[in-house]
Amino acid sequence: MNRLKDFVEDEILSNVTKPLRYVGNEYNVVKKEWESVKLRTLFAFPDLYEVGMSHLGMRILYHLVNEQKDYLMERVFAPWTDMEQILRERKIPLFSLESYHPIKEFDCIGFTLQYEMSYTNILNMLELGGIPLEAAQRSNDDPLIMAGGPCTCNPEPLADFFDFFVIGEGENVILEVLQTITEHRQKREGKQEKNILLHDLAQIPGVYVPVFYEDKYNEDGSFREIKVEEQGIAPRVVKRTIKDLDESYFPLKPIVPYIEIVHDRIMLEVLRGCTRGCRFCQAGMIYRPVRERSKELLVKQAEELVTTTGYNEISLTSLSTSDHSTVKELVNDLTEKYKEDRIGVSLPSLRVDSFSMDLAKEIQQVRKTGLTFAPEAGTQRLRDVINKGVTEENLMEVTDSAFKAGWSHIKLYFMLGLPTETFEDLDGIVDLAYKVLRKGIDIMKEQKRGRQPKVTISVSSFVPKPHTPFQWEPQDTLEVLQEKQRYIKDKIRDRRIVYNYHDAPLSFLEAVFAKGDRRLGQVLKKAWEGGCKFDSWTEHFQYNVWQQVFEECKYDPQKIAYRRGEFTDNLPWDHLDMGVSKKFLWRERDRAYEAAVTGDCRFNNCSVCGVCQNLDVQLMIRKDEKGR
Repeated sequence: MNRLKDFVEDEILSNVTKPLRYVGNEYNVVKKEWESVKLRTLFAFPDLYEVGMSHLGMRILYHLVNEQKDYLMERVFAPWTDMEQILRERKIPLFSLESYHPIKEFDCIGFTLQYEMSYTNILNMLELGGIPLEAAQRSNDDPLIMAGGPCTCNPEPLADFFDFFVIGEGENVILEVLQTITEHRQKREGKQEKNILLHDLAQIPGVYVPVFYEDKYNEDGSFREIKVEEQGIAPRVVKRTIKDLDESYFPLKPIVPYIEIVHDRIMLEVLRGCTRGCRFCQAGMIYRPVRERSKELLVKQAEELVTTTGYNEISLTSLSTSDHSTVKELVNDLTEKYKEDRIGVSLPSLRVDSFSMDLAKEIQQVRKTGLTFAPEAGTQRLRDVINKGVTEENLMEVTDSAFKAGWSHIKLYFMLGLPTETFEDLDGIVDLAYKVLRKGIDIMKEQKRGRQPKVTISVSSFVPKPHTPFQWEPQDTLEVLQEKQRYIKDKIRDRRIVYNYHDAPLSFLEAVFAKGDRRLGQVLKKAWEGGCKFDSWTEHFQYNVWQQVFEECKYDPQKIAYRRGEFTDNLPWDHLDMGVSKKFLWRERDRAYEAAVTGDCRFNNCSVCGVCQNLDVQLMIRKDEKGR
């Protein structure tokens, strides 16, 4: 009998919103006997259940680990404020969903780092679990705290709090990590000697242990370098990459929540990586090279997932789904196979071209899903600067086709504050919105449709990200970003155009933590102590607290976000090798200022980014290590 579970269900769940966030008895959940395994791990998502359960990486790692007889993996999510208050009042430690064990009883806790503005939630979850926040404060009896995900591109702001980070694709390395921890403990009769274990873990390609590296600064306080300080530790950590997606693990019996989540559908990963080369896009750089799953395997996976989940929608997920070499045939096969069962097929944000529109028409046979296009910039000059590779003519062609095919609502994504942006580029955003709207008005009037067209433009602020050609670029100041946001708002006077934009101070903080160094760890801790958490949620974001903490810590965030870098600069993430060479990134930055477009290497010449060469070398090394 689990007394904590009984108490939570009887005394607590009726007093919180959405109690099913905390029950953990969903369809396809995996529950293992606590004593039947050699290692107990916990997947921690630092945001709400509805957000975390939509994360494909969690589904993959959760089921991969649980299919191994020697390990178990359970889940924990950031409790909403009402649940947190009760946990604190009742002195109940944060617990896992599957077994209701306090999180401090696990051997290893792995956080996923999807977004910089979830960092305060990590500290909040550790403290709610009774776990010392800083790695240096934790003893051999505490769980190991690890992390993976895209924000490990620059994990330095979190280096104080984590024992190690996994750089690259987690399913390619997680079992090696767990095996190393298990073997270490078996040699020591179930106990661990943390320093020795961390040294062993650092020998695994793709594992970064920050305690073995020292950050150094110049006399003026600016970052100088990070150097390895431990013998036998690699000076650079190279990301782990899966070469063949057909051979990689993919779960066919994923957990099905009892409440609606953000992406409440089958998620079929059709390919990984993107070489379109948008110069602001971190994902397009760090997930290279492009790897496809075969159409035949995807059809089989879809069939299995329809049976095991009961969902009525299949989402073909990737960074650029329409780039799959057989996507048209795949969409046709799936729509034909499932249209009688009213199971629809959906695509994420579509590329602005006629081929994508052909796909959209195909999938609307069952259900007309929303249409979203991402021109990113309002003028052709700026689209060439960012290497977007689409034209206004492309956009007008696809929106014309969309309205004629029966859609009445088009969503467009843009960015503010891109390098070299002028107010003419902002005028271009407004002009495009009105042109699309007028196109919809004319077509719907011609077709004598009673509804009015609607255009939604969502405008985010440019955040310079590590391992991109724009990693050296400054972000626009807060005042300039807010002025640009108002400028666009004042230009839109038609209610049929909906204008959404991101909170500029939040984007500023995102830039600081994306590009910052280890000293940000103490800023983060103080901000959390001051009440900061759920920073990405508007109702909880406390920018005034962050401002005060930066002053107290004598850390100038503007020098991070607004600084223009040079190629010769050492960056806080230079010791982490994501495959793309620094020379390539700088060359692309130079081409941006020339407004020169670099073609996609899948369809044009090799751009010599370094990924394929690095991957071949990694595979040769691993084969040699295995004696093959």
